[in-house]
Amino acid sequence: MGDERGRCALAAKQSRAAHGGGPTPPRARGHGPVRPLAQLDPRPVDTLFFDIDETLTTHGKLTAEAYAALERLQQAGKRVIPVTGRPAGWCDHIARMWPVDAVIGENGAFYFWFGDGKLHKRFVDDAATRAAKRARLEAIANAIIQEVPGSALAADQPYRETDLAIDYCEDVPALPLSAAARIAELMREAGLTAKVSSIHVNGWFGTYDKLATARLLFAERFSAQLDAVNRQVIFAGDSPNDAPMFAFFHNSVGVANVRRFPGLEPEFVTDAESGAGFAELAAHLLRQP
Repeated sequence: MGDERGRCALAAKQSRAAHGGGPTPPRARGHGPVRPLAQLDPRPVDTLFFDIDETLTTHGKLTAEAYAALERLQQAGKRVIPVTGRPAGWCDHIARMWPVDAVIGENGAFYFWFGDGKLHKRFVDDAATRAAKRARLEAIANAIIQEVPGSALAADQPYRETDLAIDYCEDVPALPLSAAARIAELMREAGLTAKVSSIHVNGWFGTYDKLATARLLFAERFSAQLDAVNRQVIFAGDSPNDAPMFAFFHNSVGVANVRRFPGLEPEFVTDAESGAGFAELAAHLLRQP
């Protein structure tokens, strides 16, 4: 797969230079300048939601440093919950095998958790609705790939239950962010909700997103309203599909590579990028007063 983050970052710079900016900036929180992580008070925090690609991983790889940081957080009694655009097939493995309390996948289409010796699945849509929506996605995918040269169906598409993932920067030569914006535009014209990640553009029929399903998970699994415990929760991410989470959480954190996307403003930012930034965040949360 190579150094996709580096290739994508270069593509982003080229796109901004050529087009005067990337995709339309996501909704900002309306706060002041982004603050360094050192200013985040870790004492109230008991839950960490986090993106996976280029937030936990580095150049597409899960490093020992980042995975160990994840394990230390859970061992310390923190709830740790990945919130990702990755497919159901991956999330089955993550819920079963990783030191996590649950996983939200396909940008909010479901959450999975492992308990009582088995995997549990909670989808937003029922099976019949998912099947009907999935049948409509193939034609949309073919039209987009023809319209945007160099894009391709994501390699993980066969493992998806609910959405369409178009690769612009993972296994294909990196396209500029203007191409990702065009893919998202075509998805919306076809009636899909569309979100740009660091590697894919994801589209689905429905109005759910990462935040909506995080609320659902908290209500159903933890008997808590996310609004009421906002300051006890952190979200860490790096790309435009994290915008609803950045906008909602008082303690939103971007790993340093979040700066690739102009207008995407978490409350705090780490010094390090990707998995090293995640490990930096974990160390800050576990630091003794």
